[in-house]
Amino acid sequence: MIRILLIISLLHIFWMNFIQKSLFKKMKKLYFFLLLFPLFVLAQAPSGYYNAAVGKLDAVLKTSLLGIVGPHTERTYADLWTDFQSTDTRADGKVWDMYSTCTYTFVVNQDKGSGGTAECQFYNREHSFPASWFASATPMYSDLFHLYPADKYVNAERGNFPYGETTTPTRTYSNGSKKGNSTFEGYTGTVFEITDEFKGDFARTYFYMVTAYENKIAKDKWASDQLETDSIKKIYPSLSTWSINLLLKWHRQDPVSAKETNRNNAVYSIQNNRNPYIDYPMLAEHIWGTQKGIPWTITSGINELKVDFSISPNPVQDVLNIKTEEQDLNCIIYNTSGQQLLNKSLQGSGVIHVDHLVNGMYFIKVQSGTKSNVSKFIVNK
Repeated sequence: MIRILLIISLLHIFWMNFIQKSLFKKMKKLYFFLLLFPLFVLAQAPSGYYNAAVGKLDAVLKTSLLGIVGPHTERTYADLWTDFQSTDTRADGKVWDMYSTCTYTFVVNQDKGSGGTAECQFYNREHSFPASWFASATPMYSDLFHLYPADKYVNAERGNFPYGETTTPTRTYSNGSKKGNSTFEGYTGTVFEITDEFKGDFARTYFYMVTAYENKIAKDKWASDQLETDSIKKIYPSLSTWSINLLLKWHRQDPVSAKETNRNNAVYSIQNNRNPYIDYPMLAEHIWGTQKGIPWTITSGINELKVDFSISPNPVQDVLNIKTEEQDLNCIIYNTSGQQLLNKSLQGSGVIHVDHLVNGMYFIKVQSGTKSNVSKFIVNK
């Protein structure tokens, strides 16, 4: 009830602000976006969802998260075709494929068993955490948090190779993903490198998998070069040293996007569990990174990782002013579907031209090093 009252109050403030600025006649153009506003207000874990993890650290923190996010509603493998229409839809209604630049229509371009000899023929169901690593066992086999729609050809090319980095690729795909021998310190085998835009997405996917199934990794003898081999270490830290270093790097360089947040909420509505590393990215640091040995709290890292900035005017017509004391900024604008529309670098305070954007609500993420912050704004011409 408190949340509902908050939403009503916020919408009322928006309404009065527009009336006072004589924009009443243009309100209809924004009505749809204001209806979406409650979705973003509620785009978070339920109150108290992570309480059992508060005050924990390191291995104990990871195990406490298992108790929170491990239990979920299991899907069948066939369910995923329909589920993807809720979890992985682009703003234009097409399939959101993170392995290629192909444009796929749901159902029409779905893998039907043949074909897939080149990119952009069919999409299928990609186990980003390869099924062979856990012997195709359930419930992992159909867990939406690591299954994504992906180009069938690129999916097959990736196979069950670990994720990694290569500066000597033998194959490069349409969106910049590539395959080749690892040039990341600690591993020399063949790897599949995700395009930069989605590296953080897959890092947080792996953090989820070794957390939600911590109790199965050693018991069921999961095997991969990205996992520890020792039975005790399979429980914690679970991931091999080189893999931890790689995934933390990706996690820091590619912070949580609106796309990920929207998908986290969509999967939650289907499976009734969440990816904690999307809701609270600092959890990864407390378990594997720079905050090991420090108890986690709901507010951990918020101030340290926050970029302080302001935008004006809001609503905006043509030029959005960014004011901050930070330097070397990367500014990314998303629409309400999480689609990236603009990416611009600024050397401190500056302006961004948004005259090409249509009327509606948008989100701007401002990054500086490992810090970031998000603000919403409205375009009204």
